[in-house]
Amino acid sequence: MKASYQKLIVWQKAVDLVVEIYKVTTGFPSEEKFGLMAQMRRSAVSIPSNIAEGSQRRTDKAFAQFIAVSKGSCAELETQTIISCRLNYIEEIKKKELIEKINELMRMLSSLYKKLQTTD
Repeated sequence: MKASYQKLIVWQKAVDLVVEIYKVTTGFPSEEKFGLMAQMRRSAVSIPSNIAEGSQRRTDKAFAQFIAVSKGSCAELETQTIISCRLNYIEEIKKKELIEKINELMRMLSSLYKKLQTTD
């Protein structure tokens, strides 16, 4: 699959999620600057970054490995979102909204992973 990664809807949605995570975490307490805030931002950025990097690999199976890493980053981000809500850094409604978006990405990544595993 050598199409431009920027044309992939999953990559576009992942970038949108990064922007949203940056906005949400801006309101975190200053003591979280190098803690949960930084972890959430890194996890979020990792999702589209691994899609982009994997898309440039020689084989679809190699690309699939990067998609698996992106899925792992989604799970990390989901966990961090739950923790943020429990610490009262984000509202319950915002947590649900973010988790919906993360789960949508996970489903899309799973579909892409399966497709890549059957090609080459």
